[in-house]
Amino acid sequence: MFDIFAVLPWLKSHLLSGLIFFPALGCVAMLCPVFGHCTNPCGRRARRFSFLLSLVPLVIGALLFWQFDPQIGGLQFEERTTWIASFGISYHLGVDGISLFLVLLTAVLIPLVIVNSAAIGASTRGYMACLFFLQMAVFGTLLAQDLLLFYVFWELMLVPLFLMIGLWGGKRRIYATVKFVLYTLAGSLLMQAALFYAVWSYYAQSGEVSFALSDLMHLKLTFREESWLFLAFALAFGIKVPIVPLHTWLPDAHVEAPTGGSVILAGVLLKMGIYGFFRFGFPLFPRAALEYAPYLAALGVVGVVYGALMAWAQTDIKRLVAYSSVSHLGYCVLGLSALSVMAAGGVIFLMVSHGLATGALFLIVGVLYERRHTREISEYGGLAAKMPVFAFCFAVATLASIALPLSSGFIGEFLTLAGSFERFPVLTITALLGVALGAVYMLTLYKRVMFGELDQEKNGKLEDLHLRETAALVPLVVLIFWLGLFPQPLLERTEVSLRQYCSQIMARAAYLSGFRSSGHGEAL
Repeated sequence: MFDIFAVLPWLKSHLLSGLIFFPALGCVAMLCPVFGHCTNPCGRRARRFSFLLSLVPLVIGALLFWQFDPQIGGLQFEERTTWIASFGISYHLGVDGISLFLVLLTAVLIPLVIVNSAAIGASTRGYMACLFFLQMAVFGTLLAQDLLLFYVFWELMLVPLFLMIGLWGGKRRIYATVKFVLYTLAGSLLMQAALFYAVWSYYAQSGEVSFALSDLMHLKLTFREESWLFLAFALAFGIKVPIVPLHTWLPDAHVEAPTGGSVILAGVLLKMGIYGFFRFGFPLFPRAALEYAPYLAALGVVGVVYGALMAWAQTDIKRLVAYSSVSHLGYCVLGLSALSVMAAGGVIFLMVSHGLATGALFLIVGVLYERRHTREISEYGGLAAKMPVFAFCFAVATLASIALPLSSGFIGEFLTLAGSFERFPVLTITALLGVALGAVYMLTLYKRVMFGELDQEKNGKLEDLHLRETAALVPLVVLIFWLGLFPQPLLERTEVSLRQYCSQIMARAAYLSGFRSSGHGEAL
């Protein structure tokens, strides 16, 4: 295998910083006056330049994938330098099998959103700037190994999505934006308090101030302390997932967001909650995580069934897809709680598959809305005859969403449920109800929109996918099939990291249990 780092040794030590700061450069470029004089209403110049800029993180992501060593369970491509020495804050980045494919998913989705953003209109530059800022914040969240650095990027993710919904959203965009921000901030403030308590505890035990995850992993807390801190982190991450009953902001945010905002929200941002549990919640507080895992799993299954039932009841296509995300992320919560290598691998696979399939579904909803300016299912019917390419892409996304074999969704759901069965047999069997309901509401949606009588005059005039729409959907269709047929490249790059993750949590929980039984420490 060609080793580019042997030719360019400096590249390896700056690769992750390039992922973060190149989108920041793109954001600044979009705000420069040179793009303020686009002579067409769609901001074509800004979109084309944005697309070219967005290919750079995609190339860096491809390089990460190619050079990633699947035999190493720890961090790779690490970068670490002191940021604020007096407070123990460092600029520490790293990627492993848990974060790698979420990074790649983000790198893939942003260019596709840019390609399909012609309907934004005269405010294209600001919209593109928000997309780049959001990409920077997501990369930072996924790569940060210092908890304060993670928290900064976690909060920065709010800003561009707040603007995208508030400025480019639908009629109730202000309501949806305020609700989204209030929910997210409530959880973030509790996480911030828990973070500072953990740092203070580490200082009391070691005499040093540090926000580094590697240092805080040596914390010795009582079980009561662990429980409170874990619940604070879990609330912040649970809102982001979102876990039922913390989900009510999501359908409103999806419905009011522009198409690109919905794609990124469903495809990437919802996974940040699951990633937060993986990276921080379970490793930092292992005894509390093991204690509360059954309750977390139960909430995940409630989300699976509730989200499916709510999706089945919807008449608005976009709201239906939004509730389907609640259902699918419920499987991820169940698999996360099982703490098995198979279930955790299934969760990562399912997150990637959900990002591809649901991203495609939101792009498809956007195509329909641009042509008819309605999302009511009853307004459609018989479109397959008029839009055959659209019908094919819609069918692939639908089948991936219901986990048809040979699609990426099947691999993710199968591994998640199989890995969860040993620890939570009753909950896993209950979760199978969501599989059946998912097939019902998605196939019903497809039938009502694509088949039947073409009895509305406006539908008879609809055009098939345009070139830019095809360019945005075809890569997702290809990846859905590719991962379904060849899952091994993803699975082999996550397995060692996940084995280390699960064994580390069990070993640390056992050690802390011994620490507690020896009588050290006091209750909170």
